[in-house]
Amino acid sequence: MQKRTDPRLVRLDESWTSLPNPYDIPVEICASPDVPIEPAALDELLTVLETQRTLETLSPEARIERVVCTPDFHKGAGIPIGTVLQTRAALVPQAVGNDINCGMRVEATSLTVDEVRPHLDDLERRLRHLFFEGGRRIGLTPAQREGLLRFGLPGLLGEGFAGHAVDAADRLHAAGFPADSADGFRDWVTSGGGTSYDSLIGSVGGGNHFAELQYVAAVHDGPTAYAWGLTPGRIVTMVHTGSLALGHQAGATGRDLARKLWPSGVPLPTNGILPILLDKPWQRYLTGFHNAANFAIGNRYFLSQMMRTALAGAVGDLDARLVYDAPHNLLWPSGDTVLHRKGATPAGLSDDGWGEPVIVPGSMGAPSYLLRGLGEARALTSACHGAGRSIPRGAAAKGSDDELDAFLRDFRVVTPLNHRDPAIATRRDIITAWRRDLKQEAPWAYKEVRPVVDSLRTAGVAEPVVELRPLLTVKG
Repeated sequence: MQKRTDPRLVRLDESWTSLPNPYDIPVEICASPDVPIEPAALDELLTVLETQRTLETLSPEARIERVVCTPDFHKGAGIPIGTVLQTRAALVPQAVGNDINCGMRVEATSLTVDEVRPHLDDLERRLRHLFFEGGRRIGLTPAQREGLLRFGLPGLLGEGFAGHAVDAADRLHAAGFPADSADGFRDWVTSGGGTSYDSLIGSVGGGNHFAELQYVAAVHDGPTAYAWGLTPGRIVTMVHTGSLALGHQAGATGRDLARKLWPSGVPLPTNGILPILLDKPWQRYLTGFHNAANFAIGNRYFLSQMMRTALAGAVGDLDARLVYDAPHNLLWPSGDTVLHRKGATPAGLSDDGWGEPVIVPGSMGAPSYLLRGLGEARALTSACHGAGRSIPRGAAAKGSDDELDAFLRDFRVVTPLNHRDPAIATRRDIITAWRRDLKQEAPWAYKEVRPVVDSLRTAGVAEPVVELRPLLTVKG
């Protein structure tokens, strides 16, 4: 990792760096000098820009108009995480990643950190049961499943899902994405027939996904924090997950469609990125895309409910209100242009005047931040969705055992495996694999979150509202 020493980069000002390229595509990276940029991510981005040559082959109108990279920019699978891509006359399925509508959801509760701290042992047991030991029991009928996939939360809750609070529409970036059908996921819709349960809905997933219990440690913008229901010491829940297997299936459908629509006689691009022209029949992909995006909204809804259930059982009755649900793997068609965000979150203005909430989690055990978007056009009204990896997973898995032990002494991580269980602690093979997985998400694998947040502030992308500190994290 290096800091602005890569000769390919050109410093524009304190907040922005450009990446010159043979295609004269405007490419800017929002990151202050103390935020490291991964050389491998730059290599990958230059390969992505070769798609311009592909588009020129397919249509004289199709092109990449602009690229913006957020401060958490790092190497992905074909296209870097933290890439915002604006195209004309074409869309790029790979530019949103496989976990379609992966995103964050934050709720503010009526509890305080002092009320919750004495109950953390009980809370940890309840969360493990709810998340990993069959406790969630989310029973859905085929009509509710289809309603969710076709219309998002309105479709789910409109099918008589009694006892569940309805989110305020202005607290979600989108409550749902209408789809003509859910036929691509008919097996999941019908499941066992009648009310049925499955292992997908209410699953946090793997990798960097999590559900976290946090509290407001510092307020940076009092009026906005008050409007969002955030006061010092207030307990909040944050969940990070997406569409899981449904997103992967929809992504595969998009890639298959791109191959099917590829002109005969035109070689496939060497970078493996297959765009789809907007004048082609791409609605089948959009239907599956919307199905997966709607599932992700519902999944975060249920994960937040599970956090509330555990809190109520351990501490007592509580109230909760949604602060925001924000996506970071989506595309937004508008006329003949398409905005793609992969690992980047919207940071626009809002009708209420406070600015769109921007959720930026730190690494496991580190602070997270809520910011308000400023609608910065230079950033394509986009911000980062986290601190961003600084070390690849393979290298992080080889990290220090002493550092991991020190981290686990100071912080609670709720996983499917309870490493304190005497029956588990004696199984060296199981514990070794568990520790290897934890190291991949350990603090040393990620950038420091404060310089990342400072980059957003100095670039005029978003202003910090509150700092959140974690009490425990649930990891799949």
